Amino acid sequence: MKRAIVIGASSGIGREVAKLLVGEGWTVGVAARRIERLQDLGAFSIEQIDVTQEDAPERLRHLINNMGGMDLFFYASGIGKQNRELKENIELATLQTNGVGFTRMIGEAYRYFAEKGEGHIAAITSIAGTKGLGPAPSYSATKAMQNVYLQALEQQARQRHLRILFTDIRPGFVDTALLAGDFKYPMLLKPEQVAREIVYAIRHKKHIRVIDWKYRLLTAFWRRIPRCIWRRFKL
Repeated sequence: MKRAIVIGASSGIGREVAKLLVGEGWTVGVAARRIERLQDLGAFSIEQIDVTQEDAPERLRHLINNMGGMDLFFYASGIGKQNRELKENIELATLQTNGVGFTRMIGEAYRYFAEKGEGHIAAITSIAGTKGLGPAPSYSATKAMQNVYLQALEQQARQRHLRILFTDIRPGFVDTALLAGDFKYPMLLKPEQVAREIVYAIRHKKHIRVIDWKYRLLTAFWRRIPRCIWRRFKL
C-alpha cells in the first residue's frame, strides 16, 4: 500500500497533486491551514497544519500515525509576492513561511524517513531560485535556499546510507491564487498540467524537474547571464 502525505493541499498545485495520487490508488493524507477546503479530496486522513507554527511537526507525526505510516512526503506550502518597495512585513512573512516553515517540515519528514530507513521527499520550490529577482527579493532568495537545502539533504542521506529519495519541483508561473492581482504574468501554466508533470517526476524518481519545457529553456539561459549584465535586466 502506497501512502502519501500532501502538505498544502487546500488549493492550487498541492490540491491537484493530491487528487491525482488518490486517483492512482495511493492512500493519501492531506494537510493545510484551511482544513475546510480538504474535505472533498477523498483523502484517508486530514490534519490542520500551519507550517509557521511550532506545533507543525507534532501535527505531521499525528497525521503519519493516523495513516499507518508514510512513503511519500509532498510539500506544496509557500507564499510569494512582488515587493518592489521592499516592505518589511512582506519580506519577513516570506522568510517565515518559505524559509523556517519549509525547513521545519522537510526536516521532520527527513527524520521520519531516517527512522524508517527509506522514503521519498518531493517539494515545490521554483525557477525563481535560479537568480536573484529584483521584483521579489525574499521570494527568490528563499527558493534558492530551498533548492540548496534539498541538495544538501540528498548528499547527507547518501553519506548516512539512508534510502531517501528527493525530487525538487521547479515550476514557473502557475495560474493559482498565489499570483492573483493586477500584474499579468507571462507563460502561465495550469495547475492541472503542472500536477501531471509532478506525479510523472515522482513516479520516475527525478532529482530535479523544471516545469515545463519553456521554463527549462529560460532557466538554462538565465544561468549563463553574467552578474554584471543580470543587474541591468528589467523584470
